[in-house]
Amino acid sequence: MSSLADYLLICSAASDRQVQAIANSVEEGLRKKKVRPLSTEGIREGHWAVIDYGDVIAHIFLEPVREFYNIEGLWPEAQLIEVE
Repeated sequence: MSSLADYLLICSAASDRQVQAIANSVEEGLRKKKVRPLSTEGIREGHWAVIDYGDVIAHIFLEPVREFYNIEGLWPEAQLIEVE
């Protein structure tokens, strides 16, 4: 559905610190598997962090920022997979 990536991971966080913690956890977990991001953006600010792994791009939003940008709305026909 997109030439950007095969998968988008989109999640919300309740605070800027939580955005940072989730982003750092994603990076650390994949680093242990010897997978490094192509680029990262916004982790320090904590409002919207993006971690680009090529075929997978992780977006971690502060809850009101996620609602405002509604990135899921760009691909309404995409299959949603909920992860708890």
